[in-house]
Amino acid sequence: MGRVLIVEDEPAIAELIALHLRHEGHEVRLAADANDAVERVRETLPDLVILDWMLPGESGVALARRWRADLRTKELPIIMLTARSEERDLVQGLDAGADDYLTKPFKPSELMARIRAVLRRKLPEALDAAVSVGALSLDPATRRVHFGRDEVTLGPTEFRLLRFLMTYPERVHSRSQLLDRVWGDHVFIEERTVDVHIKRLRGALAPVGCSELIETVRGAGYRLSRTQASAV
Repeated sequence: MGRVLIVEDEPAIAELIALHLRHEGHEVRLAADANDAVERVRETLPDLVILDWMLPGESGVALARRWRADLRTKELPIIMLTARSEERDLVQGLDAGADDYLTKPFKPSELMARIRAVLRRKLPEALDAAVSVGALSLDPATRRVHFGRDEVTLGPTEFRLLRFLMTYPERVHSRSQLLDRVWGDHVFIEERTVDVHIKRLRGALAPVGCSELIETVRGAGYRLSRTQASAV
């Protein structure tokens, strides 16, 4: 669903968080100290950083301040983890630029809820950004979809579904993941609803000859094929 960097020097905690993130479909990278984290972010900008306060060498608070001062990482979502629970520590962490703050020990379910909340808050910032995969293009600002020169007419749910699949081409998404990210995780509807809208989306893409770009992965879910999207 997203790229998450875990900056944590305790391997057991890092692996526990990574396990839950991967279970929800996130791509996870690990860093054990600030220098390693800086290098990871330099290589690939993540969608979210889970940052431990107490790190070897440079602290998580100092690292958060450094990222906030850099234009490239200024808007990088950060959730800070710490054993410090005093109010002044909370204030210091948030002032350093953390989007959220969770004290140890914590329940993995609470951390995952915080992660979803931060990612949802950050999502509206990119809602008007156009996205394209091969010959397929989608513009949220104008609500238009084209395959080559041909325009595709979509309903609002199919539009959101296609936009999400185009944002992560080739990545397989389960029905529950699609419900979470397209419909919202507070909407309690049956997973087969996803199948209905996938069928409608394929039906809308069929007239322009690109319905096959939405692939079914047996036993796993759905993905958008970059190869199929490149064929006009």
